[in-house]
Amino acid sequence: MDSATKDGSEKSGGVEFIHESDGSITARDIETGLARGGDTRAEALSQLADVLALENGEGERIDDEEAFLEELGIDPDEVAAAREDHDGIPEFMQ
Repeated sequence: MDSATKDGSEKSGGVEFIHESDGSITARDIETGLARGGDTRAEALSQLADVLALENGEGERIDDEEAFLEELGIDPDEVAAAREDHDGIPEFMQ
């Protein structure tokens, strides 16, 4: 997607920063529309860089989801129960 600059020329790509009402800042990639937020521009941009890397297939595959959750301190049984409670399309969308 192209966007117009102040001088009227067009540029491809780039990032726009959105100042949210709660004081946080969202960084949005103009080309993909992907966005991430943070407390500062630098934090939002760093988070966006991670999302763009994942979008491009970078990162490590999680082979054992339960072990990964336990490593993060999350009870896999609680996750499974939450998924059962929320499976399918939300009622308001049916």
